Amino acid sequence: MKIENFEKIINFIKEIFTKDFIPLHEPKFIGKEKKYVLETIESTFVSSVGEFVDKIEEEISKFTGAKFAIATVNGTSALHIALMIAGVKHNDEVITQPVTFVATCNAISYCGATPVFVDIDLKTLGMSPESLKSFLERNCKIVNEKCINTITGKIIKACVPMHTFGHPCEIDAIKEICENWNITLIEDAAESLGSFYKNKHTGTFGDIGIFSFNGNKIITSGGGGIIITDNETLAGKAKRLTTTAKLPHKWEYIHDEIGYNYRMPNINAALLFGQFENLEYFIKKKRELAENYKNFFETNKLVKFFTEPKYSKSNYWLNSIIFNNKKERNDFLEYSNENGIMTRPVWKLMNRLPMYNNCYCESIENAICLEERLVNIPSSVRI
Repeated sequence: MKIENFEKIINFIKEIFTKDFIPLHEPKFIGKEKKYVLETIESTFVSSVGEFVDKIEEEISKFTGAKFAIATVNGTSALHIALMIAGVKHNDEVITQPVTFVATCNAISYCGATPVFVDIDLKTLGMSPESLKSFLERNCKIVNEKCINTITGKIIKACVPMHTFGHPCEIDAIKEICENWNITLIEDAAESLGSFYKNKHTGTFGDIGIFSFNGNKIITSGGGGIIITDNETLAGKAKRLTTTAKLPHKWEYIHDEIGYNYRMPNINAALLFGQFENLEYFIKKKRELAENYKNFFETNKLVKFFTEPKYSKSNYWLNSIIFNNKKERNDFLEYSNENGIMTRPVWKLMNRLPMYNNCYCESIENAICLEERLVNIPSSVRI
């Protein structure tokens, strides 16, 4: 691709953001965040006990339609606990996708389990139901109501698809496959707060779902995450494990199993509550930005702009363009970053990382294609 075409893209991005340096995604604090954080400081309840922790759990529960929500210190801890309450143990296997942030696989490893990688679908950027089904039919069988990988002899306990860059995968098809194979479905919805598939919020299809509120997400608590579920028993286990497995008592410190200090602090929840009050506005503005990008790239036909999948309403957390080949992608990454535009490729595929390169991996042609061609472009909310 010619430099003139790169210039057209760069000039358009600078025109719509009206800045010299444009980050990939920055938080916007336009509501009552400072007021709520100050209230928390003045109350002295800045740690994991406080009204804003309860409030944000209630609001996320109502917004997503999940019956229960448990706030955590970050999305990784939320996923770790989700896997634990699903019963994932040492030597189990968990199916996931190679296109994901490393935290997905790390959380599986925290449980002593091993990731198994199936391909993605280029229409959604998320897990391919066809690849998942093919792997299970060729390599697995049900023994005593458990899904056994006949290659390794290990139990496949869970499946963790990820809604990539906020775009829903074909989660209903994945859910049906998991039910047929007695596999617990855990949705890594870290990036997809405000995204819907067939009018149902991401994270609510599986037995458990998780979200992240890292500084670069659509709303942020600095660091934070949340677990959602409709299962009261699982919700109780999650809350207990994230609060160091402490038994209720007026003054005694009694812990009857290994727990985790994973509860979201009230001061972070206060920031998040202020952000949440503007979530629908943020989604509206991000969808407007995506429409601007879509129109530009359709008119100029320079590269393909990725639009929300069929049956989906995406939050467009990150906007993505797809080049014809790896060289074009690399040239654009270099040119854009040299010219004040922060752009980033998709993550290196998980099966290429040294700690996961011995994990079983299906044919992943789509994942390789995406890794070589996709670039994320500035996606912040414009006020």
